[in-house]
Amino acid sequence: MSQITLQSTTKNTQGTITLNGSKSISNRLLIIDALCNNQINYSNLSNADDTIYLKSILQSNSNLLDAGAGGTTYRFLTAYLATQEGRDVVLTGSERMQQRPIKILVDALKQLGADITYENNDGFPPLRIKGKKLKGGQLTLPANISSQYITALLLIAPTLELGLELHLEGTIVSIPYIEMTLKMMNYFGIKTSFSIENKIIKVETGNYTPKDFFVEGDWSAASYYYSIAILSDQTQIQLNGLTNDKIQGDAAIAEIAKNFGIHTAYQNQSVVLTKDIKPQLLNFFEYDFLKCPDLAQTVVAFCAALGIDAKFHGLQTLRIKETDRIQALNDELFNLGLAELVEIDNNTWELQNCMPQVYNDYAVQTYEDHRMAMAFAPLALKLEKIKIDEPEVVSKSYPDFWRDIQNIGFESI
Repeated sequence: MSQITLQSTTKNTQGTITLNGSKSISNRLLIIDALCNNQINYSNLSNADDTIYLKSILQSNSNLLDAGAGGTTYRFLTAYLATQEGRDVVLTGSERMQQRPIKILVDALKQLGADITYENNDGFPPLRIKGKKLKGGQLTLPANISSQYITALLLIAPTLELGLELHLEGTIVSIPYIEMTLKMMNYFGIKTSFSIENKIIKVETGNYTPKDFFVEGDWSAASYYYSIAILSDQTQIQLNGLTNDKIQGDAAIAEIAKNFGIHTAYQNQSVVLTKDIKPQLLNFFEYDFLKCPDLAQTVVAFCAALGIDAKFHGLQTLRIKETDRIQALNDELFNLGLAELVEIDNNTWELQNCMPQVYNDYAVQTYEDHRMAMAFAPLALKLEKIKIDEPEVVSKSYPDFWRDIQNIGFESI
């Protein structure tokens, strides 16, 4: 088993990082590009595994397609391939992907007329998909499971004969990701509307119009540098590639970080992070991650490292990610001797039994989850050092992570 031992060479972190293009934006862009015959001139596309898999599959004529471990990759492809007349493919994925549910999306596509069957276990990949023209119309979908199902349907909606009127039931999770999808669709010429109050999304039938497109840097990746800034004594970190457009929900990390004395200065396609000389020490922090669940591991980890009491909401979608992220967080924080993440009532978790930061020789398990590795790496600032198993999992979204953090004061020993 591979392993990295990481330590910080300074408590005053500084440097410049150029962030890779957003994986979330890139994957939406690739589906839109495929639906307008690959005529979009784009730049700064993500080099994440999920995006590489998606681009490769979209260019493939094979009848057996492997989407790897990417949730957006698999779910977006399921919808896209269902619309491709004349294609007959089996879409599979990693072992973990074959344990992640797909039934809600498949049922929705079948209601639109799709021809999809399960190759092994009902409700789970792999799928046999026979592409055909889908009619569209009205559709009702649970909204409290994953916004990826919703986005998968929205991206293909303009190709449907009747467009799509999507009625959402329950609490809508990850609204910024839905809004990201709609903003991109609007940019490429598709008319949409989204009534959050009535929980109805409408997409008119039409053709995507090719335009030049720059993929903004990844705010999810930026969150790890905010964690580093928070755990540092002082910091000045410049992150290139980011804007203040708010298209990515994970830009919320800038507001979260204000509570911990971090200031964000927006420049031309970059931000600069600085820290109060004497930040006010928090005794308690509370946050609802319903709109930005991918930030949860980062925030939970640095709160535990700071030893502050904290309460978190909106984590329900974390159980069906690359791993059960709630259980994984609890296990790794406990094994490091930092804290426990305990569910105290319906959809509310607390950090409990926070302990002094004392290094032990335990190696953080990553569970084939890129965000586990990157969320725990900054804790080397509070511990003497930190060991992380299978560090290569970061390639799923941020292949250059270990190299980049060495530019701001970390080293592998």
